[in-house]
Amino acid sequence: MSAPLYVRIRREIEARIRAGDLPPGARLPTEKELSTQHGVSRATAQRVLNDLAEAGLAIRRRRHGTFVADVTRQINLLNFVTPAVAAKGVPGRHEVVSARIVRAADAILALPGASADTAVVELVRRKLDVREEPRSVERHVVLFAVAPDLLNENLEDVVTLPYLQRRGVPIDAIRLYLDPVTLDAHDAALLHSETGTPALMRRRELRTEDGSTVEVVTTLVRPGTAEFFLELPVPVT
Repeated sequence: MSAPLYVRIRREIEARIRAGDLPPGARLPTEKELSTQHGVSRATAQRVLNDLAEAGLAIRRRRHGTFVADVTRQINLLNFVTPAVAAKGVPGRHEVVSARIVRAADAILALPGASADTAVVELVRRKLDVREEPRSVERHVVLFAVAPDLLNENLEDVVTLPYLQRRGVPIDAIRLYLDPVTLDAHDAALLHSETGTPALMRRRELRTEDGSTVEVVTTLVRPGTAEFFLELPVPVT
């Protein structure tokens, strides 16, 4: 037997909150909007929003509306090696910290296989949530030969995988690493955290058909703002 309609609507909203599509502070539909969208009564829509509030996922404010509560974001690590998700990017606004062209030897990250004098594009951005609070710090190092005009893009919005694909770069594989780190003073300031706080850093490499690495990007997540998990379907036997 399928779940009641109000449960299915609530689960749909819960999934969007957990995935980060509805970040903390985001406004949820009103009872009237939910009624119209799903063809349900106002009482059913009210029950959906009340259930979300009782579960700690939403905050209801009289005369103002219902908003996503500041809950820990759950992130499926498999998404970061799934091309469709990597091409979409992560919700939120980017703030550019620095952008330049440098020798590989002087770049903020090592690009595997690149010689010291190889030109690379270096981009550092801070991801902000809807409350303008820092969510993460991203560092990109891209082979200049495949991205000579990257710095001419809108750096607040550009997502590197589709950018490289538009340029015809034959991306063949995405590799993901997880590195436990502690925040230095610079990153702690960017993330509004304490120096020395343990954190998780994701490191992703884009590789071409011949095995060359054309981009390395690290994402340093603000401590306490996300939980990471892996979920695989159980094969039917």
